[in-house]
Amino acid sequence: MQKSLSEKDVTLSIFESFFKYLEECVESDCIVVGGGPAGLMCARELSLQGKKVVLIERNNYLGGGFWMGGYLMNKITVGKEAKDILEEMGVSLYSIKEDIYVADSILACSSLIKKTLEAGVKVLNMTYVEDVILKSKRVCGVVINWTPVQFLPSPVKCLDPVALESKVVVDATGHEAQVCNKLSSRGLLSVKGEGPMWVDVSEKAVVEYTGEVFKGLVVCGMAVCSVFGLPRMGPIFGGMLLSGKKASRIILQELNK
Repeated sequence: MQKSLSEKDVTLSIFESFFKYLEECVESDCIVVGGGPAGLMCARELSLQGKKVVLIERNNYLGGGFWMGGYLMNKITVGKEAKDILEEMGVSLYSIKEDIYVADSILACSSLIKKTLEAGVKVLNMTYVEDVILKSKRVCGVVINWTPVQFLPSPVKCLDPVALESKVVVDATGHEAQVCNKLSSRGLLSVKGEGPMWVDVSEKAVVEYTGEVFKGLVVCGMAVCSVFGLPRMGPIFGGMLLSGKKASRIILQELNK
């Protein structure tokens, strides 16, 4: 006879599995902050190369703006350079205008998330980065806390965070460039803020400028635009996917030295 289901056993199963999972996140090769298309792409590519990657996302879901195209319409566009990335994941695309390919945003986003998790990336969602670890002028990890802590009243908000160490940190937090701004607030890094929209320029520039902006800190995706003062892009995601892929190549070179 099957044993009856016990609430305590369910609770213990969650506790034991999660805290073992969290313990495995304390030290890694790379921490990617931000689970949008650039962050997911970077994390997946690194993990496929055998690197231990932790992805931190402040929301309870991954994907960022990748779930939607412009004006809350669930179609996204990519240029021809990024078309192969989505097709390799089993996402169908079609062209309406020359060099502009359209995909279902829900399929594209869920496929990228699935492929990222299957590659072995560990995810801490509902988690935000409160600060960075800085040793000998190099970023060596991040300081984290639960996302809901941010919304507590000030008198009870003083809850100590915890730290995760890594060899490289990636800022893939989009328009806000949250990790880079931790350094900017201390006068260690210039963050110019993104400019007005100019899709053609931004789509190329976000990939071109992807790279290390401070020792141990790589920036990719829309955060690149914020750091370097580049034009923002519209509901086109090819540049973000390509930026994440480029970031992974730069990090691999560093880790394999």
